[in-house]
Amino acid sequence: MAKLFYAFLTLFGVVSLVFFLFNVLPGDPAQMMLGQNENSEQIAMVKKKYGFDLPVSKQYFLYLNDLSPVSIHSKDSGDFSYYNEEKYKGRTLLQNQGYLVVLKWPHLRTSYQKRGKSVSSVISETFSNTFILALSSITIAIFMGISLGVIATLFHKTWVDRWLQFISTLGMSVPSFFSAIIFSWFFGFVYHHYTGLNMTGSLYEIDDFGEGRTLQLKNLIMPALVLGIRPIAVIIQLMRSSLLDVLSQDYIKTAYSKGLSTYSVILKHGIKNALNPVVTVISGWFASLLAGAVFVEYIFGWKGMGKEIVNALNTLDIPVIIGIVLTLSSLFILINLAVDFIYAQLDPKVKLL
Repeated sequence: MAKLFYAFLTLFGVVSLVFFLFNVLPGDPAQMMLGQNENSEQIAMVKKKYGFDLPVSKQYFLYLNDLSPVSIHSKDSGDFSYYNEEKYKGRTLLQNQGYLVVLKWPHLRTSYQKRGKSVSSVISETFSNTFILALSSITIAIFMGISLGVIATLFHKTWVDRWLQFISTLGMSVPSFFSAIIFSWFFGFVYHHYTGLNMTGSLYEIDDFGEGRTLQLKNLIMPALVLGIRPIAVIIQLMRSSLLDVLSQDYIKTAYSKGLSTYSVILKHGIKNALNPVVTVISGWFASLLAGAVFVEYIFGWKGMGKEIVNALNTLDIPVIIGIVLTLSSLFILINLAVDFIYAQLDPKVKLL
């Protein structure tokens, strides 16, 4: 229960910070929505429609009211908090002459720039691409990181170990956006004839006639590798350190005394006991990959939430920004709660609070 309470406080803090940050920065969403053809009358109408004419504090509480599963709404159609059944799709719990209490799903509102399209729809259309990219990256990182970490342990203090440490240190040092530019230029442009890879592209591509879309798995290769470079480097270092620590334990020495080979000891006894800290790091990195794919998606033209939030920042589409940030924050928290449970299963000494 304590973890759930802290998770709620974290989400509340994220929503509050992002909301006030984008409402105090320079820029008028109403003018950006209307473009260069706006006039004072049109601006006033847009501000009234989206609540921009209200004090920031009231806008904040109204937004929290929309996010809350139990919310209070006005029966007055002229009020911004008016309950619209088509918009909220909730169930009335209580009501009096002027207000009603509603049970509903959290309402993320509508995009300012996508002609009234709901933020939930924007997220649902892009989330799967981001999830596939993050899942592919962490899968590559798990297999390569653990394998290379074990190899570094087997060849401890040899040139193989030193080279793997150098490569992992380099991988942790290079920013993802720089790696993305290099990979895109080198494999997608210079050696395109050999690799067949494109500099940019998403999971699905629309045909020239706009009538259908085709799956392009090759477009997943470069962004997945680039996004996986840093977690690969971290897992190599952590797996090597953890496995070396496990191999120094007494029960490992006992296994050696029974005549077991190094490979048998590592495979049967070492790796399982060395995985606890690695599992924790993998979970954190997977959540981070979901949230940190912004630059990689944008550089490779991958149509995910990262690219969508960059476009929303450029147009000051606040509901989309807050909706995506809130979604990613929720996923980060849920993944970490799941990892706490897995960690407790791997190590009985750990207790969930």
